[in-house]
Amino acid sequence: MGKSHHNYQEQYEEKYQEYFLKVQSSLSDNDIESFREDFLEMHPYDQAMFFKEQEKEYRINIYTYLSPEELAEIMINIDLENVTEYFTEMHPRLAAMVFSEMPADDAVDILNELDKEEVASFLTIMDKEAADEIKKLLHYEEKTAGSIMTTEYVAIFQDQTVKETMQLLKKEAPDAETIYYLFVLNDDKQLVGVVSIRDLIVADDEILVEEIMSTQVVAASVAKNQEEVAQMFRDYDFLALPVVDFQNHLLGIITVDDILDVMEEEASEDYSRLAAMSDTDKVDDTAFTSAKRRLPWLIILSFLGLFTASLIGRFEATLDQVAVLAIFIPLIAGMAGNTGTQALAVAVRGIATGDYGNQGKMKLIIREAATGIITGSICGVLLAIVIYVWQGNIYLGFLVGFSIMASLIVATLAGSLIPMIMHRLHIDPAVASGPFITTINDIISILIYFGMATAFMGYLM
Repeated sequence: MGKSHHNYQEQYEEKYQEYFLKVQSSLSDNDIESFREDFLEMHPYDQAMFFKEQEKEYRINIYTYLSPEELAEIMINIDLENVTEYFTEMHPRLAAMVFSEMPADDAVDILNELDKEEVASFLTIMDKEAADEIKKLLHYEEKTAGSIMTTEYVAIFQDQTVKETMQLLKKEAPDAETIYYLFVLNDDKQLVGVVSIRDLIVADDEILVEEIMSTQVVAASVAKNQEEVAQMFRDYDFLALPVVDFQNHLLGIITVDDILDVMEEEASEDYSRLAAMSDTDKVDDTAFTSAKRRLPWLIILSFLGLFTASLIGRFEATLDQVAVLAIFIPLIAGMAGNTGTQALAVAVRGIATGDYGNQGKMKLIIREAATGIITGSICGVLLAIVIYVWQGNIYLGFLVGFSIMASLIVATLAGSLIPMIMHRLHIDPAVASGPFITTINDIISILIYFGMATAFMGYLM
């Protein structure tokens, strides 16, 4: 079965490649009619991929071949990093018309990537109704529920009948982003319930909506962080989530496709910070752009490295008397750094997914402390024996073994505690990046190692 599926996939890709070539040929020949016929049969995502592959001269032609509505469908399927370029190369009036045809939340995402002067220009020449909707969303702080919600939804009132609701739905559904769930309002336009399409279909025409609606409605505050909203989608398996103000007035809805974008954005951001970068590198980035993203953290880490070097310099007298101590510096610092990074990964993931409440965080700290004691003790004893056999000095073996044990315990605790402290201070815990926590643990382990070596110098000599 796996083989037949593989063959089918190959056939599908070959067929689509032929289709792409056919559309490309029509575009190259300036055959507008054939291009439109074949291009518009493609899935919107495939249209977007085809569009991205084109040189600027062909993209300019596509702008003239398609309507603003058709172009809008392409633009919402292109990632934010690339789509802004296409809007800046369009004629401003065309770009404004495309924005007007897009879902308001998608338009806002793109406009937030443009200069304020460009945004003001587009809003001025845009359709007034669309511009007003976009302006409302632009006022909300980035990365909040308000900034990713859409105002294109169907809301109904609790005193409507099922028949009236179905008639309203037929009228407003074409402009709504989703109609699987309808949100129910009272006379003050406050959210009081939710009803599904299935509930409406099976109910009698004359029944009031309030008789079939569910009053157990989970909603997100307009100021709630988008990461927390994503966790709500994960926990409740939502397709759409209502967004309300502090008085429970319905302001908009967030759909699952928007949350998938948020999850990708947050995962990329956390990955960048764990790797000590301000943002992830992209395929088409220049060397200068990549260097600009990486340099800030590297400069900070360089100064921390200089501090580590100066710390070792303070124990120069100890090293002069027992030079063999230098052999084990990379071993102790490396193990402490690796252990701290492991604990950091566990803590950051737990905080990001919301798996740990206050009690869960305490359990994590206790578990990581116990893990540090176990791993530190085993590694310490093992290395103490190896160093004693290798160097023939039981005191040196004990020093290195005990330093490894103490460093691993402290590093494990630091790796779990630092991101939790940052989270409590409302700082993204991913900022406690792998290189950062490694450098901190280098400093701690060297202090432990050389501090003990200096204290027990008489035995080592």
